[in-house]
Amino acid sequence: MAKRQLKLGANLNGVGNSISFWRHPEVPTDASVSLAFYKEQARKAEEGKFDLLFLADGLFINEKSNPHFLNRFEPLTLLSALSDATSHIGLVATLSTSYSEPFTVARQFASLDHLSSGRAGWNVVTSPLEGSARNFGKGEHPDHSLRYEIAEEHLEVVRGLWDSWEDDAFVRDKASGVFFDPEKLHTLHHQGKHFAVQGPLNVSRSQQGYPVIFQAGSSESGRNLAAKSADAVYTGHETFEEARQFYQDVKSRAAAYGRNPDEVLIFPGIGPIVGRTAEEAERKYQEIAELVTIDQALNYLGRYFEHHDFSQYPLDEPFPELGDFGSNSFRSTTDRIKRDAKERGLTLRQVALRAATPRSNFIGTPEQVADLIQQWFEGGAADGFNVRTVVPNGLADFVDLVVPVLQARGLFRTAYESQTLRGHLGLPVPVNRHARKLDAVRSE
Repeated sequence: MAKRQLKLGANLNGVGNSISFWRHPEVPTDASVSLAFYKEQARKAEEGKFDLLFLADGLFINEKSNPHFLNRFEPLTLLSALSDATSHIGLVATLSTSYSEPFTVARQFASLDHLSSGRAGWNVVTSPLEGSARNFGKGEHPDHSLRYEIAEEHLEVVRGLWDSWEDDAFVRDKASGVFFDPEKLHTLHHQGKHFAVQGPLNVSRSQQGYPVIFQAGSSESGRNLAAKSADAVYTGHETFEEARQFYQDVKSRAAAYGRNPDEVLIFPGIGPIVGRTAEEAERKYQEIAELVTIDQALNYLGRYFEHHDFSQYPLDEPFPELGDFGSNSFRSTTDRIKRDAKERGLTLRQVALRAATPRSNFIGTPEQVADLIQQWFEGGAADGFNVRTVVPNGLADFVDLVVPVLQARGLFRTAYESQTLRGHLGLPVPVNRHARKLDAVRSE
């Protein structure tokens, strides 16, 4: 059997997830809307033989939002441009099931899959922010459990549309005048609780069958959706033990759904800070941390709690008791924040600064960062990592300094062996459901 290989994704985020990252002198202030910047980052990740690029997204902002959120590209549009600037790396975009129509989603991602020759992926999210509903005329924002119920049906419809055409449906025979085989075109006729979609889709399947499905969410509903339907899962954990427990839980749920757990890949998000010495790495972190004011940190924290105003509470008293508040937004994140604050006896000031300038465990020399990655990978806590930039030139530092260590240890590829994202990730090409049924009938 081939040796298990580490997977790596590059989370591209312009001027960064930190609320003050853009102020650093080495950060281009227009990075979030600079195609040149994203091309440079994409090519660097591809130079490092990363499996994929990942773009997060959101549908609601206010004056307290992070600078990157205030002015950024729509992910599918940007990845379509990057598909022409890259040749191997996967292209994964976030798109909400709560505020998008399945037919449009199926068409958009199928198009990106063709543009990139089979490198597209969809990060399925349900949109945590209450304000999103006001941007789409949808009335009230669905509650957490309903959003995941909608997501499950949405994904079912999209996959059905991706199977509208069998792989060899388009004959394109000029001599006979036959463009396609009508028997290999299938209309969906979906009538469900949340969606009614006839089909068929007006885009064929790509060489990887259809785009890779990612899912981000660590709540109970999120874990179940991931285990039942996702090819890969984005998650975030501060400790090895938390990550290992999540890994085992999702894999066991996948097995309970009759799936092969090895075909549900777990990608914890990490923000590595790499220096040629441990002191250099620490200095890089401090340069970013010192740019954040407490008011900005409170605003940043508030976003997770439906943009709650934390300035009304005393800064140096215990973190306020919020009850279930936040459970209908970033539930797994808000649950963790409240739990950690209570268990560690943290003040509001401490919680806000920790949230706004999280200090990565993956900090130090290339060897120290690689050691931790290897521990999580070999210890059953991760199949790969979603690497986000938390200091200037963070992606370049990781590619130039950490990737060679991982390669020397035999943990990570030195060359691409596939052209598609499924190929990079070792995932099978899904068989068209209609062709599968026909094959089953013929074999009887």
